[in-house]
Amino acid sequence: MPLPETISVRYTEEEAGYVTVRPLVRQTFRLDELLDMILSVAGKDLRRVQQLLHSGTIVYHFYRYTWTGFDADESELAAALAKFPDADPARLFTPNLCTNAVFDGPGVNPRHLLDLVQDAASKRKIFSRQSFWQRLMEIASEEKPVYEKYSYSRRADLFRVTMDSENVLKIADAVEQLAPRKLRPALRVVNATACIYFVCPR
Repeated sequence: MPLPETISVRYTEEEAGYVTVRPLVRQTFRLDELLDMILSVAGKDLRRVQQLLHSGTIVYHFYRYTWTGFDADESELAAALAKFPDADPARLFTPNLCTNAVFDGPGVNPRHLLDLVQDAASKRKIFSRQSFWQRLMEIASEEKPVYEKYSYSRRADLFRVTMDSENVLKIADAVEQLAPRKLRPALRVVNATACIYFVCPR
């Protein structure tokens, strides 16, 4: 059986710990739209994507999506997944492409401490020759970020800089010298940050 071109999907808000009474919403997804959502959760793992299509359910951005599960032919599914980008460890960090800097805490399952958006961090203080964002990109380039993965949810490549006492001090100094007053409280997380992921959309 060929892969369906469209899939009828039902979704509702996911409630942890108790049964929700929120209404179900129905929507028709194109196959590529459903695959895009599944890839954001499972990554580009053919077997895992097959399992999720068969199970007919997934939780994404606090919503539970359900559909009538179906068995996807391996070769057809592989061809459909080939249309989506792959991770590319050969890619180099390009500051001009970076749109977000995600500050993560320590641990195996780290907590996102701050998702810093370029626009918010690019405002210059009066008499400053550069913005905090420009300085952060300079520091990142000096640290030579390591390619981490391709993020399907962000449609972007992620590059990682591991924090140490030296680069923490550099960024903290940049916060003091260049960050807009309204942004400084959020940037206090720098001292608790274990690594920063730089988001570069393709």
